[in-house]
Amino acid sequence: MPDLASEAQAPALTSLPARSIERSIVLVGLMGAGKTTVGRRLAQRLGLDFVDADIEIERAAGETIPEIFEHRGEAAFREGERRVIARLLDEGPKVLATGGGAFMDPTTRQNITARGISIWLRADLDVLMRRVSRRNNRPLLKQGDPRATMERLINERYPVYAAADITVESIEGPHETVVDDVITHLNTYRQTPEQNT
Repeated sequence: MPDLASEAQAPALTSLPARSIERSIVLVGLMGAGKTTVGRRLAQRLGLDFVDADIEIERAAGETIPEIFEHRGEAAFREGERRVIARLLDEGPKVLATGGGAFMDPTTRQNITARGISIWLRADLDVLMRRVSRRNNRPLLKQGDPRATMERLINERYPVYAAADITVESIEGPHETVVDDVITHLNTYRQTPEQNT
């Protein structure tokens, strides 16, 4: 029975005490990949703080992300995103969920590579569309055909996301399953000598 097997594995998978994590765990991926939902659960399991970069950007700007896009444009949003993520990475280890476009920025990607462990939550198109259709707060999906937009973003961004340190499939089903997979990959990653230099 999969659920029981998952529960039986859970204690062994929480073998990453917060004090042993020296860099932030940074979740990257498209909107709908589960970065916030998985990130909250992952942080709880690891005993780390969870931070959503989008919320921090809104706090710094005094506007919501849709308002920033509308009033200042995407370029201004990306600049604010770059500064906020750099600050968050300077504040010590945490689980950090980033917006879908953050890892596309070369400076942000370099900062994440230098000061974090990047994890790409990869999901297929149908899974993403089911998830994003539940909310109406995605600026990039407000014009044109959302599915066509998402397909374009997959084609543009997946080759860049593939540069992340770890890739985990974000599948339909319990979020805890994805969290288990992330922790399993983190254990393997941390035990690889060349990754710890």
